[in-house]
Amino acid sequence: MKLTRLALLAGFTLISSCSILPQAEPSDVYRLPTAQTPASASPATTQHWSLRLNKLQASEALNRPTIAVIPQGDVISSYKGSRWSDPAPVLVRNRLLDGFARDGRVTLLSTDDSNFAADLELGGNLQAFQTEYQGAQASVVVRVDALLVRGYDQRILASRRFEERQPLNDVQVPSVVAGFGQASDRLTAKVVAWAVDQGQKLAPPKP
Repeated sequence: MKLTRLALLAGFTLISSCSILPQAEPSDVYRLPTAQTPASASPATTQHWSLRLNKLQASEALNRPTIAVIPQGDVISSYKGSRWSDPAPVLVRNRLLDGFARDGRVTLLSTDDSNFAADLELGGNLQAFQTEYQGAQASVVVRVDALLVRGYDQRILASRRFEERQPLNDVQVPSVVAGFGQASDRLTAKVVAWAVDQGQKLAPPKP
């Protein structure tokens, strides 16, 4: 009986040391390229209202760290062996946070990772964060439906759609990632300008 038990234990040990699960494919992890837009060189008119940046709502296909591509029609795929450092909504939120900091006019900034209250909140929906093909031509597409919301009662005060397309001459992943950085830079600049303009009109006056 003891020999039988020893044989069983040895068998289990051998099985556990040889995994039958497929090995995970190694991935190159990409961050969104550092913003190329320089910080504002002109004296900034500091705003006295606070702003909280929320992660954008997104479809399941975009709410993950894969680098999305639409090669044809309505098929959503992803680049093999490559992924983002964070899901797309986090990348866009963090790029917007950096954009406001570089702009310098809104200094009271926070994100939805904290529980800080703010006069205004910026959120909305991430409608596109992918490469799209039209025939042989590929472009990065970033599309955001932005909402500016009053903090204390969550009333929507303003909304606007922003979209940027960056044509790609090279469709290798590093060049695609650089295209996402360029499109995100332009979109961020427009969202920041719009939000500051709206905030000046809509934020509650400070006592």
